[in-house]
Amino acid sequence: MELAAGCRAVLAAWRPPDEDQERLRTAYLDHLRRHPDGWSRDCVGEHLTASSMIISPERDRVLLTLHRKLGRWLQTGGHIETADPDLGSAALREAAEESGLAELTLGPVLRLSRHEVPCGPVRPAYHLDVQYLITADPAQPPVVSSESTDVQWFSLDRLPAIDRTVRELIAAARRC
Repeated sequence: MELAAGCRAVLAAWRPPDEDQERLRTAYLDHLRRHPDGWSRDCVGEHLTASSMIISPERDRVLLTLHRKLGRWLQTGGHIETADPDLGSAALREAAEESGLAELTLGPVLRLSRHEVPCGPVRPAYHLDVQYLITADPAQPPVVSSESTDVQWFSLDRLPAIDRTVRELIAAARRC
C-alpha cells in the first residue's frame, strides 16, 4: 500500500506541461484509486511502469536501447517491483539494469505515456508509463542487457529511427 500511496503522491504533485498530459495524469490517478495494485504488473489490463530518458548533462546526447521484443529504439524502463521504494527508484533501477551505467542522476518526471503493449494474459494491455529525466556522462560505456539487442549513446543530430513518443520525450528532456 505504501508504494501505491507514493505513486499517487508523485502524480498528484506533478504539474503537466499541457492539457493532454493533464488528462493522462487524471486518468492515472483514477486508475490508482480503482486498483490498489495499479502500480503492479499483477494488475491485469493496465498498470503503471517507470521509464527514463537518459541524457548527457550538456543535453546533446541520449542513450537509447534497442528493445529485444519490440525491435524498436526506446528509452530505458519497465515494471515497478515490490522492492522499489518509489516510482523514481524504479526508473533509476530500470535505467541501471538496461544501460549498464553506474553513475546516474535522477531528475524530475518529464511526461506520461499510455501505450499498448504485449504484456500479460489480456489484450489489449496498456502501460501507464511515468517518464523521468536521468542524466549521465556519455563517457560511460553502456552494456547491453538481456532485454536489448543494442544500447548506444546517440548525438541528437544522428538519432536512429524512433517514434513520435520517443522524440517528444527527448524534447522534454532537452528543455528540462
